[in-house]
Amino acid sequence: MILFPNSKINIGLNIIGKRPDGYHNLETIFFPIPLKDALEIIPAVDGIFEFHSTGLAIPGKTQNNLCVKAFRLLQSEYKLPEVKMHLHKVIPMGAGLGGGSSDGAFSLKILNDLFNLALDNDQLKLFASALGSDCPFFIENCPLYAYERGDQFQPVHINLSGLTLLLVIPSLHVSTAEAYSAVIPAKSEKSLMELVHLPVEQWKDLLINDFEIPVFSKYPVIGKIKQKLYESGAIYASISGSGSAVYGLFGEIPDIKEISRENFTAFFLL
Repeated sequence: MILFPNSKINIGLNIIGKRPDGYHNLETIFFPIPLKDALEIIPAVDGIFEFHSTGLAIPGKTQNNLCVKAFRLLQSEYKLPEVKMHLHKVIPMGAGLGGGSSDGAFSLKILNDLFNLALDNDQLKLFASALGSDCPFFIENCPLYAYERGDQFQPVHINLSGLTLLLVIPSLHVSTAEAYSAVIPAKSEKSLMELVHLPVEQWKDLLINDFEIPVFSKYPVIGKIKQKLYESGAIYASISGSGSAVYGLFGEIPDIKEISRENFTAFFLL
């Protein structure tokens, strides 16, 4: 069985405060976008587990991959037989696009169907929360307002129809933990849930990603990409998550010749 785990962008991201458990309370909008990996899982008829990947290189040990963790999690609960997994990686790591979390969540979806577990979305989200704070988002996979650790959700209606999303990804890996350590938490005057319902043309001066100041300080090229998107006519531009990916929303398809000359990957989406 094959599915195509998609990525997401963050529309606004406010770090509100440090929690007693060491995590942070935040608020953000998760918005799915059609940049996708490919994931296949089939039963292992020989009884031998295998995980293979192609495409972008995936660092770390196999047992730490969220696809494998998702399988072992369900296997321990439902005594599943061994499987063979193949992941073709397109979504870059360390870009703030949630690719690893999506892979883990989609693994749960495939395994649920493959072994007829009949788990509903609420049950799948409970398993996904054990993999990571933003994994449950990819079970619903629709625009959601996320709060607390980013693992509590409310539906939100955002209409970006008629706009072009340009996603620019430099060849940089931004550490989320490092980005969090450089942010000074502060509660916003207005909730992101209110601001995001304003016209997109008003977002530029109101929707802030708190990671931008420390990330731009350490990686000035990421800040320059955002500036270049505005110079190219973006209505709104921001990093996604803690970066390194930067996206711009445009009323018309922009000329990206200067961006394409650099060592960046660029996608037109939406």
